[in-house]
Order: sequence, then C-alpha cells, then structure tokens
Amino acid sequence: MNYLAHIFLSCSNEELMVGNFMADFCRNKDLEKLSPELMEGINLHKAIDSFTDSHPMWLRSTERFYKRHGKYASVLTDMIYDVFLIRNWARYSGEELGAFTANIYTILPKYKTSMPSKLLSKIDRMIADDFLMKYTTRQGLQESLNYMDRRTKFPSRFTDALLDLDEYEEQLNDEFNAFFPELIAMVDSKCEC
Repeated sequence: MNYLAHIFLSCSNEELMVGNFMADFCRNKDLEKLSPELMEGINLHKAIDSFTDSHPMWLRSTERFYKRHGKYASVLTDMIYDVFLIRNWARYSGEELGAFTANIYTILPKYKTSMPSKLLSKIDRMIADDFLMKYTTRQGLQESLNYMDRRTKFPSRFTDALLDLDEYEEQLNDEFNAFFPELIAMVDSKCEC
C-alpha cells in the first residue's frame, strides 16, 4: 500500500498515523528517538505491508504488472491500489477525501521534530504538492510514475504503467475491492488491542 492507504489505516490515531506514514523513511538509528506511539505506527505499517504482500488479490494484481515492469511490479501495485482507494473512497470512508487530506496536512507538520532527516527534507514540498491527492488525476499519477522511473537504477517502465491501468482497470478495481475490506479488518483487530 502507498501513502494514502497507510495514513487511512491508522485507527483514527494521530501518532499511529504519523508513525505509519513515516515508516519507510526510517532507518534503525531513527527509531531510537521515537515515542512508543510512533513506534506502534511503524509496527502497524509493517503489519499492513506483510498482510498485503501475501494477499492473493494483491499478488494477482502484481502479476498483471510483472510482464512490463518486472521486479518493480509490486511497487506499482502499491501505487495503483492507492488510485483505487481514491476511486472507491466513499465506500470506505464517511469523510470527504479533500477534508481528510487537508486534516492530514495540518497534523504532519506538528511531528517534524520526530521525522527522520530523509523525510524532513521532503515533507514541506510533499504537502505543498498535495501529495495525497496526486493520484486523483491521470496527469498527477503520470507525474508520480515519471518520478519513480527516474529514481530506479534498472529499467522499470513506470512511465508506461497507465497502459496497464487502462488494460486491466476493471480487474484491478475488483481485486482491490476484494482485498481492502480484509486489510481493514486486520487493522481494526490491531486497533482493538
């Protein structure tokens, strides 16, 4: 799952959400200074990733991208599943997407002192760029795919991913909607602990 899904799947808890969001930016040395609640968010992120990476629907979606994108197929699936979360937002949230993201943009800056330097150097630009809403438009998604393509060391063909999205849109949407309620249930079970 990508940024939007990780933030959404945070038990309506601000510190869990921040930890869940910043987990991929953290190195071991960054973890030492974090509060227990932020660490719980990082652990939640890992649980979400573990559940996702072994789920049959996510694996089926990833297989669709493998021919064109090889080892980057899983990264692409994470990104595209955020697209389908956006498209199906009303099905999973009672809050309007724009209001949700605006609230997140007020929360994240409050935790800058806890953010690893790798994220701290980017967070203002990410918020200014409205990064959580990037996948709401084809152009925004293409810009993100182009950025990912420039970051890879090996051929990834991220820039061609919209071709896959167009070809498999209905199947990917169905796979996402079969997968996501199960992921929500897994996260909810952790929130109850």
